[in-house]
Amino acid sequence: MTALLELKQKIKEIYGQYEMYILPVMKFVLALVYFLWINANMGYMSRLNNVFLVLILALICSILPSSAMMYIGFVLILVHSYALGIEIAAFMLVLILLMIIFFLRFSGEQNVTFVFTPLSFAFSLPALLPIGSGLMESSLSAIPAGCGVVMYYFIRFLRSQSTILVNPDLEMTDKLQIMADGLVQNWGMWIAVVAFVAVILLVHLIRTRSFDHAWRISIITGGVAYVFIMLVGSFGMNLNATVAMIPLLICTIAAVLLALVLEFFAFGGDYSRAERLEYEDDEYFYYVKAVPKASVATSERSIKKINAEPVREERKAEDNSGTYANPIFRQDEKPKRKKASPAADRKPRQAEKPAAKDIDFEKKLEESLKDL
Repeated sequence: MTALLELKQKIKEIYGQYEMYILPVMKFVLALVYFLWINANMGYMSRLNNVFLVLILALICSILPSSAMMYIGFVLILVHSYALGIEIAAFMLVLILLMIIFFLRFSGEQNVTFVFTPLSFAFSLPALLPIGSGLMESSLSAIPAGCGVVMYYFIRFLRSQSTILVNPDLEMTDKLQIMADGLVQNWGMWIAVVAFVAVILLVHLIRTRSFDHAWRISIITGGVAYVFIMLVGSFGMNLNATVAMIPLLICTIAAVLLALVLEFFAFGGDYSRAERLEYEDDEYFYYVKAVPKASVATSERSIKKINAEPVREERKAEDNSGTYANPIFRQDEKPKRKKASPAADRKPRQAEKPAAKDIDFEKKLEESLKDL
C-alpha cells in the first residue's frame, strides 16, 4: 500500500507540474479516438475517412474547450448521414437540435460525457461510464450520458439499415417512418438510457453522503443497480430486448474494479483518522466531518561524495605544527646531535697552568727578600 501511495503522490506531482501540457494531450487523444469511432461506424462519406483530416480536427479540439469535440462530432455525423441520404441527414439534424435545445444546453461543462458514452460501449465497458460520472462529475452529467446512449444506438441502427435506406425505390416518407420506428421502438436503447441516468444519480447521491466508505459503497451499489435494471428491463417487462447475462456480469465486474482504481487515485480517504468537529458563531452551529487523504511522506534523497584528499592534507599540516603531542616536546626522546667535523677538532691548545699545590711559597719569599 505504501508503494501505491508513493506512486499516487508522484503522479499528482507530475500532473500538477506539467498540467498545461498533459491536458491538451489528453483532449487530443480523446478527440482522435472519438472521431475515428465515428468514421468506423458510419464512414459513408469517403472524403472524411482521412487520417490527416482526423488528426487536424483532433489538434483543433486540443486547444478548445472540451465541449468543442462534441459539436465537431455532430458535424461529422451529419456529413456521413448526408452521404447516406438527404432524408437521413434531415432526420439526424432534427434529432441533434432537439438534444441541444432541450437537454445539452443545461449541462454545460458536463457535455464531455456525451463523447465518453459511445466509447464506453465500444470498449465493452458501458457500466464504467455511469459509475465514473457519478463519482467524478455532478448529477447533471446524467443528461449528456442519456443523449449519448440515444446517439450510439441510433448510429448502430443506421448501420444495420443502411442497405434499405439507400434504396432509391423507397419513398421519403417510408424512410422517415423506418428511422422514427428505429428510434422510438428501440427498447434496448431506452432501457440503457434509464440504467445510465439512474446509476449516475444513485452513485452521486451515495458518494456525497458523510458516512464512512461512501465512495466504495456507491461504486458497488451502482454496479448492482446497473445489472438489475438491465436484467429487469430485458426479461421482466416482456420487451423486445434481450441482454446476455454472463457478458453483462463480466463487463460490470470489470467496470466496478476499474472504478475502485479510479476511487483510489481520485479520492483515497483514510477513514481511520476521520474527525468530527463542531463550530458555532452568532447565528449557526457547524458540524463537520474531516476525512484526511491517505498519503505518505516522501523525502528527497541527496547523495554527497566525500573526497579523502583534503583530509590527508589536513593531517599532514597537523603533524608539522607544534603541538604537545609532537615528539619534540617529549622528554624521553632526545634530539639527535650533529657530529663535529674534523676541522673543528683541530683548534690550537692553550698552555696548561701549574696547579696551586705544586708552588713553593717559602722559596719564593726568600728570593724576594734577597732582591731587596
